[in-house]
Amino acid sequence: MKTPDLRAITKNMKTSPFLVLPAVLLIVSCGTSTAPEVTQAPVQTAKYTVYGDTITADNAITMAEFDKAIAGKDSADLKLSAEIISSCAKKGCWMNVKMADGGDMMVRFVDYGFFVPTAGLEGKKTVMQGRAKRDITDVAMLRHYAEDAGKSPEEIAKITVPDTSWTFLAEGVLIQE
Repeated sequence: MKTPDLRAITKNMKTSPFLVLPAVLLIVSCGTSTAPEVTQAPVQTAKYTVYGDTITADNAITMAEFDKAIAGKDSADLKLSAEIISSCAKKGCWMNVKMADGGDMMVRFVDYGFFVPTAGLEGKKTVMQGRAKRDITDVAMLRHYAEDAGKSPEEIAKITVPDTSWTFLAEGVLIQE
C-alpha cells in the first residue's frame, strides 16, 4: 500500500494541527503491518512435501525415543518422526501427532510462517524439527482448537479442564506423499 503524500493532503486544509495529526498517524500506521507475510510455498521432494524451513528426515527420533529424550526435562530441541492425527480444518495452522502412549501432541509453526494442508493428512508420516515443550493449555484455547477441528458444540462444551501436555513449535515439517 502506497502512503499518500502528506503535503498534498494538508496543503489546502484550514484545520487545526490537532485534527491533522491523528489523521496523519492513521494514514502512516495503515501503511505498515506487523503481521508476518506468508509467502513460502511447499517444496516437493521424492518422498515428502516440505513446509517451512527445509529439513531432512535424517536423524529424526521416533515418538518412543522421544519419551527417553525428554526424561526429566521441560523442553528440548529435536527432530521427531510421528504419525499425523489431524490438522486445523480452517487454515492448516496446527496439527496433532500421535505420541507413543496413545495420546497426542499439538504442533504449531514458528511465527505462523507456514501452514499445512487442512485435510487429508490423517495417518500420514511427518518429520518435524523444532522445540518440544511441556505446556498447559487453558480451557478457552482447547475449545478454540476443538472448534477449528470441526467438533460439535456439544463436544466443545464438554471441555472443562486445562490440559498439561507436550507441544511442539516446528521450524520445518516434512509430510509423507
